[in-house]
Amino acid sequence: METLMSAVTPRSPAPAKKLSEVDFRSGATLEQLSAQVSELVVLEQGDFGDQTALEVHTAKDFIFNMLGLVQKVDQRLPVANEYLLLSGGAREGVLDLSPEDLGNYAKGADFDLDFTLLVPALKLHDRNQPVTLDMRHSPPCHSWLSLRLCDSNVMSRWSICCQEESAFTTEEEEEEEEEAEMSRGSIPSLDSPHSLDGCYFSPSLVTDWFWGVVSEAVEELRRCPQRGIPTPDRLERNGPLTTIILQAGSSRVLYDLLPVVSFRGWPAVAQGWLTANHFWDGKITEEEAISGFYLLPCCSPLGGRPDREWRLAFSRSEVQLKKCIPYPMAQAFQAARAVLSRILARPRAGLSLYHLRTLLFWACDRLPSAYLSCADADTPGRLLLGLLDDLAHCILGKNCPNYFLPQCNMLEHLTDSQALLVARKLAHVRSDPGDHLRAALDQAQQAGQLKKELTASTNGHGSPGHHPANGIISPSDDKLAQRLQQLVTENPGKSISVFLNPDDVTRPHFRIDDKFY
Repeated sequence: METLMSAVTPRSPAPAKKLSEVDFRSGATLEQLSAQVSELVVLEQGDFGDQTALEVHTAKDFIFNMLGLVQKVDQRLPVANEYLLLSGGAREGVLDLSPEDLGNYAKGADFDLDFTLLVPALKLHDRNQPVTLDMRHSPPCHSWLSLRLCDSNVMSRWSICCQEESAFTTEEEEEEEEEAEMSRGSIPSLDSPHSLDGCYFSPSLVTDWFWGVVSEAVEELRRCPQRGIPTPDRLERNGPLTTIILQAGSSRVLYDLLPVVSFRGWPAVAQGWLTANHFWDGKITEEEAISGFYLLPCCSPLGGRPDREWRLAFSRSEVQLKKCIPYPMAQAFQAARAVLSRILARPRAGLSLYHLRTLLFWACDRLPSAYLSCADADTPGRLLLGLLDDLAHCILGKNCPNYFLPQCNMLEHLTDSQALLVARKLAHVRSDPGDHLRAALDQAQQAGQLKKELTASTNGHGSPGHHPANGIISPSDDKLAQRLQQLVTENPGKSISVFLNPDDVTRPHFRIDDKFY
């Protein structure tokens, strides 16, 4: 009887499904926001098939061939140069540049894929070469660069881009220089504070020179078009950037080219960063994290001198650190970047997406890894809201410490009216993040549709296997496309450098981290 009764006893109800957390400010469920984030990330990445990979490869070859031509004709770029190729244009926050000068380009309307290429005009990689950063006149994260300690060949080659400083200074200026030197300690190895005076490598003259030689090289290549080679559609100058959009088959590829000064090692002014605890500890080696740094031709927004002042950048390190960011956090950052790029485009009020990138690194240092990498369905949405709140807090306080040089406040230049304008825009996003995610999704879908239409119209011309000279790739290069796709798949987020032999620019050598191809 007991057995019979137990057989008909109703089973206990299944545990109720856990309800998704609701965002107090907007009323949106985090699960819904997370689903939108995931969909947006997939759309932003796009369909990177073999044809697109090959078109990107030929566009990259055009850029490096053009720079090889610059080196041959002008003979100022280093013979064995080492470039850093970054995925994303300068407007996407891959570099800390003044946003007002970067130009306006829209994905889908103007380009399909974008990259930033750091081109070392001067490569100071010799460890026996004294580092000649002169920080006496600049705020944190900025420096003048004197070539006085370089060899005569370097000084002679770059004399057109150097300026002399007046030998006469007032007593007040001398006192300020002594105080600045004592506080920064940027050049402890030099006995005299005036031993670097003169022969200053001028960022404004360097960018003027670079724009001129690149324009000449592109025009030369335009005069001699070749079958299967991409064609330059637009060549424009945007502040320190030289921006070129190439038509490579069905893809329009945008390159932001920036002349820089490249260093090996690590600057003394950033030594404090190495002693702190970081989210990447134990995931990559210290040697990988501090393999080098750059000087960008960008002055301080607070009274900096564009003819003297360079900005320190740690792009090599950032490429390595990105590999250690938990995937849900990377998703949230990509979605936040897509949403904010729309509201920050016009007017550009002193805030760039690089500030969001900086907050990403700080958040990864501050928050537990288990929280950032949680597999819960709500996680990407929760992290997206956290990044938006973090950015709003920084803007209202006009305080965003540089990740590598915390003594540098990257928002110190914001006026109250600028901060208030951006804060209002952010508050609007924060009140309905789902609506802004949908708008970003629509924009990404429209860009993808434009790309498909362009591909269809391009492939509709000519007979199969025969392609016009605007950069469509021959099917005989399928093996190359497969190899390139394999490298991209196997090396996500890795540092990609290209070595060019100016005597044979048709055979660039690639270094992905420490592997050569």
